[in-house]
Amino acid sequence: MGRFQIVHPFHPLRGREYELVIRRRNWGQDRVFFYDSAGMLKSFPASITDVVPVDSFVRISGGRSAFRIEDLLELRELLSRCDGCSGGLRDV
Repeated sequence: MGRFQIVHPFHPLRGREYELVIRRRNWGQDRVFFYDSAGMLKSFPASITDVVPVDSFVRISGGRSAFRIEDLLELRELLSRCDGCSGGLRDV
């Protein structure tokens, strides 16, 4: 079926290559499955592998930004919903 490589910059197995068994949605997440050296079926989130094309923002920003605007807007929305929570977040 092919091979894949871990590409996440901070993953301890970055650069390692594995034989792809199957790619499917499991536990609410797009995952790639492979057999480890002991023959056990394991998986990684597809997003940390080269199976998923590099996000345009990540490619263009060249590592200069830690956050994507979509993620920051989603965070702001979550914080807005928590405004009534104990402690409040009015100054965020």
